[in-house]
Amino acid sequence: MISNPIPWPNGARCAVAITWDMDADSGLNFWNPERADTMVACQTMFRYGPNISVPRLVELGRRFGIKQTLYVPGWCIERYPHAVDQMANNGDEVALHGYLHERANELSKEDELYWFERGIDAYKKHFGRSPAGWRTPSFAFSKYSLRFLIDAGFQYDSSLMGDDVPYVLDDNGDTLIELPTQWSLDDWPYYAYGREINMTTPITAPARALEVFRSEFDAAWEFGSVWISVWHPFLSGRLARIRAVIELIEYMQAKGGVWFATTSEIADHVQGLIARNEWTPTVEKLPAYTSPLPEFSERN
Repeated sequence: MISNPIPWPNGARCAVAITWDMDADSGLNFWNPERADTMVACQTMFRYGPNISVPRLVELGRRFGIKQTLYVPGWCIERYPHAVDQMANNGDEVALHGYLHERANELSKEDELYWFERGIDAYKKHFGRSPAGWRTPSFAFSKYSLRFLIDAGFQYDSSLMGDDVPYVLDDNGDTLIELPTQWSLDDWPYYAYGREINMTTPITAPARALEVFRSEFDAAWEFGSVWISVWHPFLSGRLARIRAVIELIEYMQAKGGVWFATTSEIADHVQGLIARNEWTPTVEKLPAYTSPLPEFSERN
């Protein structure tokens, strides 16, 4: 089923990365700059993530002996350093997730670069080093994003959905490791609801979300792919849902043959395989094309 199966460490059947996007109320402010201060219920819903859920995530990792990855906007590093430090001090990876959860592909090139660089600056000021990993807020990867990531020295991205195993993004010969995920591993379609901000997805029972996550894991285990969650502390960190996360990890560990890793560890493993000529990745050149397509001008 997979044309270029990847050898995982110690003969593992698949790789699993438990990752969390701790957006908090960053996006609320980016898209409602004039009235976010009046949206108090929404604020509390989003702040539940750094204030209540993150300690549970630390406990979760310790309970199962696994390291996780926290993708966090630069503004949240500045606003909620206590939450970020709890994860970092536990040995978990902290990767970057924009600055104010801006949607890059809805911005001009100049504005995207401004927020991109501001996020990096916030990360460097807090940690004293550059981030290794990136996930574009809302999966809104633009036609400029890859170039920005390569020029800034990022080691990997985890925003795209173009394969079942890690692959390589190419921009005129410069490359970056891509660790793909997919919408079915994101908790947003199952849980996100808020009338005031037009989040009107029907709320799904944790058992239903767990069914989807587990079926994707079973396929990853059978065929040897990578399984990367995209969960949000304010959503999956709630009591009934974190209980489902616990059940899922117990299921994974009981099945065996799983390499639990941070996304940075997976990227390092992939880069090592490539450098030693032990595995050949798929390469995707970006941008794939420029709009509008020439076919539109051929109508006449």
